[in-house]
Amino acid sequence: MKRLTAVAAGAIMTLSALGTANAAFVIGGENGWQFSTDGIVDVFSTYQSTSPAPAGADGTKRFTSFLSGSTEQYQNFGVEVGLLPSVVAFTVKAPTTNGIDSSVRIGIYPSIQNKNHDSRFNTSPNVDFREIFYTAKGAYGELLAGRALNLYQGKNILTDMTLLTAGVVPAPGTTTTLGHIGYGYLYTNFGPQLRYTTPDLGGVKVAFSINEPYKISADTAKTPTPRIETEISYASTLTGGNLQAWLSAMYQSATRSDTAAARPGADNHSVGGAYGAQVEFSGVSLLASGYVGEGLGMISVQDGDVFGSSSTDFAGKERTQFGFLAQATYQLTPTVKIGANYGQTRQLKSDDDKKGGHAYSPMEKQEGAVAMVTYNLNKFIQFVAEYSYAQNTWQDGATQHSNSLALGTMYYW
Repeated sequence: MKRLTAVAAGAIMTLSALGTANAAFVIGGENGWQFSTDGIVDVFSTYQSTSPAPAGADGTKRFTSFLSGSTEQYQNFGVEVGLLPSVVAFTVKAPTTNGIDSSVRIGIYPSIQNKNHDSRFNTSPNVDFREIFYTAKGAYGELLAGRALNLYQGKNILTDMTLLTAGVVPAPGTTTTLGHIGYGYLYTNFGPQLRYTTPDLGGVKVAFSINEPYKISADTAKTPTPRIETEISYASTLTGGNLQAWLSAMYQSATRSDTAAARPGADNHSVGGAYGAQVEFSGVSLLASGYVGEGLGMISVQDGDVFGSSSTDFAGKERTQFGFLAQATYQLTPTVKIGANYGQTRQLKSDDDKKGGHAYSPMEKQEGAVAMVTYNLNKFIQFVAEYSYAQNTWQDGATQHSNSLALGTMYYW
């Protein structure tokens, strides 16, 4: 089980290049160069039943997160990937030179389902080149340059047990399931960046990155400054277990369009902090994580209104968002693991929201709970059974809920 978790986390976690110890096999040349590969194939059969969207939902008037926008009860069966898509990754490692270990990693993340589950001819699997970066590591620390998982809320998703399962199942149209994205943390995304990480300082590491900026709202016209992210992490071995904790933060500003209906030409900002701690002992793993910030959105960090959930209010001011995830898992036998978690993503009413009189009511809370059982047939193959519940609540009190089941399998190499 530990190897499965390490390989899967290594496939998505780009805090450093994946070491050859997790690779299925390594090909080495006489001159010291090495080529290795690792990856995952995951397939889940899912069933989702969602209550009708509140009256007035039409895809624009009332944002329904990734739950169905149908005004009738919605039911759907699908065969798809889970939260983590299938992965095919390659690492090329150079010979150690002048005390520097350097490597290049390319990660390809394909989905398997037909788009929207609506046609057997609509077979685009969304092949996503999420990772393409190089690292150079020495006594000074590590430099990472390229496209990789962003720092802010990165560990929040990496420690979620549904990273390796399905979690909240959305309506068709997405390339993965949600896990707890929007239901306990925001999706940090993969992005172009330059990152420096210090050496291990008694279990403490500090990382700092300069990132490509994102739109903060639909009215963002200019992004003249970078997005800055940082993370402080701590890891330690305990008697019979281990402990890790982290703090991360991000900041970015952007200029609104001169033709925006509210605050034309003014600046918006996204600022946030995230945190978490996880302890493992005697087969038990306990996790608590969370975040808080302004101008972040409700699904992905800096939505830019792409999901209909504005990071800013109708007056063009940043809304305040926060969320948390609590989780417990237990290794029941060497091959069977059980777990449960619960998370919320919330958005406070702004002064303008309190005035009312707008075209639609913004989202107030998204919450989700997941219970899962995993069985490892061997060190390569894992089976998963999972139930998840999700509910959305709007500022006007309207609600929508969803129940879903997922049965799946994952193959690691």
